[in-house]
Amino acid sequence: MLGTKRAVATVAVKDLVAGRRFYEGTLGLAVEHVEGEEAISFRAGDGSFLVYRSQYAGSNRATAVNWPVGNDLDAIVRTLREKGVSFEHYDLPGLTREGDVHVAGSMRVAWFKDPDGNIHALMNQ
Repeated sequence: MLGTKRAVATVAVKDLVAGRRFYEGTLGLAVEHVEGEEAISFRAGDGSFLVYRSQYAGSNRATAVNWPVGNDLDAIVRTLREKGVSFEHYDLPGLTREGDVHVAGSMRVAWFKDPDGNIHALMNQ
């Protein structure tokens, strides 16, 4: 039923102006559509990404969005760090860390939060 349909990542923010500044300015996503003061749809690769205003923004304590970036991982981490993004460091079984990148075998991942605390993961796979 839904296996052939495209899913859209959705992230809540408390302040849509600040959210737009982060997702458009810092992460480099292009705005597709603005829905008044309630939501903004961004282009992300061949999909889209919805940011909407909610009082519950940032309440998810798990990863909200995964970004499979392949071999661009280290360059993206450097660029985001230069733009002021701080990366999370986790002590998880089976993971070692190379700077801001966590490593487990061939998997490499770097986690960061948006201004509302939503967790994003940049992954090489």
